[in-house]
Amino acid sequence: MQPQKAIIPGILLGSLILILSARLLTSTQPVNAATEQPKKKNSRQISCTMKSLPDAIQPWCIQIEAAAKKYSVPAELIAAVMMQESGGQSDVISSSGAVGLMQVMPSDGIAASFMCANGPCFASRPTTDQLLDPEFNIDYGVKMLAGLLERYGNERDALKSYGPYNVGYYYADKVLAIRSTLLE
Repeated sequence: MQPQKAIIPGILLGSLILILSARLLTSTQPVNAATEQPKKKNSRQISCTMKSLPDAIQPWCIQIEAAAKKYSVPAELIAAVMMQESGGQSDVISSSGAVGLMQVMPSDGIAASFMCANGPCFASRPTTDQLLDPEFNIDYGVKMLAGLLERYGNERDALKSYGPYNVGYYYADKVLAIRSTLLE
């Protein structure tokens, strides 16, 4: 009968050890909310350095700055294109079929009916669904803009090519005017 009396205290002691071990393994230090920022997935603190963005564009600041760095395109130019093209609305589709923040023409939808000399003009482009992903849209649009900047050697001609084909430099001048307000 003696061994049975030792079982209950043993179970209680074992449970107490498990509880204490679990607390030690998952212990957290108190955080001062006023001084400490939440950690990002990659444990680096990321914040937007562009302070003069319109409210509609502000949510995309980190993606804008990342694409600017990746493709060597001025962040303010990207923000100005985005402001002109979509006003910061990530799910907008224009009457001509352009999609998302950077208003990229997709391979499908209305844009699929646009014919060039060698077939559909936008056949090699991503789909509407892909371009509705804001991060993908920004990356793809900035990559296109970077290619045009390299091709033409200046922002005005690159923007003329990026924008609507039938408006001359109107679009380019409008985007550059928006950009100048962002630099103030």
